Amino acid sequence: MAPRDILTSTHWGTYRVERSDGRVTALHPFEKDPDPSPIGPGIVDVLDGPTRITAPMVRESWLRDGPGARGDLRGSDRFVEVSWETANRLVADEITRVRRDHGNAAIYAGSYGWASAGRFHHAQGQLKRFLNLAGGFTSSVNTYSYAAAEVIVPHVLGSFRGHLERTTSWRSVAENADLLVAFGGVPLKNGQISQGGLGAHVQRSGVAAAHAAGVRFVNISPLRSDVMAAVGAEWIAPRPSTDAAMMLGLAHVLLNEDLHDQAFLDRYCVGFDRFAAYLRGETDGTPKTAAWAADICGLHEDALRDLARRMAASRTMISVSWSLTRQDHGEQPFWAAIALASMLGQIGLPGTGIGFGYSAMNYVGQTRRHVDYAALPQGRNPVGSFIPVARITDMLENPGAAFDYNGRRYTYPDIRLVWWAGGNPFHHHQDLNRMRRAWARPETIIANEWCWNSHARHADIVLPCTTTLERSDIALTSKDPFQVVMDAAIAPVGAARSDHDIFRGLAAELGFEAQFTENRSPEDWQKWLYDISRQSAARAGVSLPEWDRFQADGYAEVPAPERETVLLEAFRADPEAHPLATPSGRIEIFSQTVDGFGYDDCPGHPAWMEPLEWLGRTKDYPLHMISNQPRMKLHSQLDHGSVSRADRVAMRAPVIVHPDDAAARGLRDGDVVRVFNGRGACLAGVRVSDEIRPGVIQLETGAWYDPLGDTCVHGNPNVLTPDKGTSKLAQGPIAHSCLVEIARHEGPLPPVTVHGAPPLVPQAE
Repeated sequence: MAPRDILTSTHWGTYRVERSDGRVTALHPFEKDPDPSPIGPGIVDVLDGPTRITAPMVRESWLRDGPGARGDLRGSDRFVEVSWETANRLVADEITRVRRDHGNAAIYAGSYGWASAGRFHHAQGQLKRFLNLAGGFTSSVNTYSYAAAEVIVPHVLGSFRGHLERTTSWRSVAENADLLVAFGGVPLKNGQISQGGLGAHVQRSGVAAAHAAGVRFVNISPLRSDVMAAVGAEWIAPRPSTDAAMMLGLAHVLLNEDLHDQAFLDRYCVGFDRFAAYLRGETDGTPKTAAWAADICGLHEDALRDLARRMAASRTMISVSWSLTRQDHGEQPFWAAIALASMLGQIGLPGTGIGFGYSAMNYVGQTRRHVDYAALPQGRNPVGSFIPVARITDMLENPGAAFDYNGRRYTYPDIRLVWWAGGNPFHHHQDLNRMRRAWARPETIIANEWCWNSHARHADIVLPCTTTLERSDIALTSKDPFQVVMDAAIAPVGAARSDHDIFRGLAAELGFEAQFTENRSPEDWQKWLYDISRQSAARAGVSLPEWDRFQADGYAEVPAPERETVLLEAFRADPEAHPLATPSGRIEIFSQTVDGFGYDDCPGHPAWMEPLEWLGRTKDYPLHMISNQPRMKLHSQLDHGSVSRADRVAMRAPVIVHPDDAAARGLRDGDVVRVFNGRGACLAGVRVSDEIRPGVIQLETGAWYDPLGDTCVHGNPNVLTPDKGTSKLAQGPIAHSCLVEIARHEGPLPPVTVHGAPPLVPQAE
């Protein structure tokens, strides 16, 4: 049998690998992908470039003076190259010290981030398996993507992720809907990606097919580009962070004009009477009319009345972008959207109801089978302490302090050691200048990294890991029909090791290597995971090839199910036989549970509460900044690669500015501006566009943090975003509730240094 091409799978696509003389020279899109992403080839020029970490590194002050030494120098100190033998001893000694002196709860391994595709070489799974064998660690819960929805929606619908995984398919929308109202849009750039591996991009074809079938799109977003131009979407651009108010105004029109489906509300919901009283203003003296909502949103009230009437007269799908949760009181837009869809009475019918973020990732709305593929067993964490994922700065600043979360009160642990693998906290987190000060407090920070990003630069011990192109693995995911073999295309660069080999060496140092590996090699583990997954697939009616056939072919395609997915179809057909996992078994428009928590920032029904920062109260900073997902990379991954670097203005992240706002400040295309507020500043390159609402700027996330004082010279917007929880309920991030000002940068431009290596101690020293 002739050898096949080398394959690799990533979160943004599958590629065939071209190599020469032991180096990767190109990545070619998978032939089964109808709309391949350009992101992947960005790794080629950086695999062995100046940012690659090729040996274990230790921060100079920490190595010289021990744990806790000069944490304020993290990010600017020099690094010393050491051997793996030395690195293993240093890490093992530090784990032993912290466990002995402070207990395992003093180790924080939230380690949030996307890591890389691959069922076995998953950095966080390997880290948590290792630490559980070492006695456990403080963990994190929820995500930066949609933390508020993860906590509120289970109170309303009984589950969030379960329903997210079964969002009504695009095909069902195309065949049955008349109108798709997209709060936050349907951004195809987000749909480039899908966690765990991706073989075929479907979002563009899904939108196009719906449009071709006559579905009309309404894009409710400050950005026109949040729905692709080809569908000619109606664009409604409310003030950012006012989505809940707009939904309440639409709901009031339905109620006031008797356009709501009372029969659906009576049979499938509880608590509508309490919500209706709020809409009428009976509880607070303020009716939530279209005029009231329009005043908050900066829209015309007739536009809201017209939209509400069209939604009631049409077969309507409401889509809520995940970004809606990343604002102050981010629980409310999802709850209000569910209430609005319930009033329309179309939940559970083909093509209509509610969808949780079409094109938020490629799998949302994809017609696919659900298979429970096996993952690396992590064991049991004996430590019970945790934090909501976005509260890491609060935790580091306030050991022993109490915090609220989902109806209970907890205490922040006293963290001495932080370990991050497969993520970048200096990308995801808000108010990075504040976080950087808190980051100086732990005694030791360990990073598993392959390149010198801001995460690695702010660590004490850096353990160099391999990329997916330097190790074999398998991409098994229910989020995509293609299951892919991931070949090792090249040998590890320098002394880099896979995360599994890193932890195997440390487990040997600490005396539990056999428990960690279970006497299996990496290939043995992959075969074991595949075998368990084949059995699970068979139970789901899916036949996967045997291991040798899978390896020889390079991929297997799981056939689509015979019936299209319709969210809550069984519940709609028989709510008694298929109740929701809520206390009532119904959709809880009013939640007795949430109301019983007594939170002043999250009442028992959907509500409008003024955000911390918004255009209704600008004070010193008159522009609202949207820091959405980037087009040319996944979060901060491959920011240093050629594809991402090509999308810069004067080597800085681009900032989109409306012509009116640019003219008022004397700005033109290509100018470098200082974007600033009371938390910090960053430099960005101007792109003037009328495809954004006046008063709003857009600065995408993902630029590697490159601080000069309180200014990121590279354009990371999270130096500007506020670090506050959405509410006491979910404590999610609120990056999208952020006011700023911009002004032309005067004087010489400071260099961008983060795309090179940090200062290293010469070997002679």
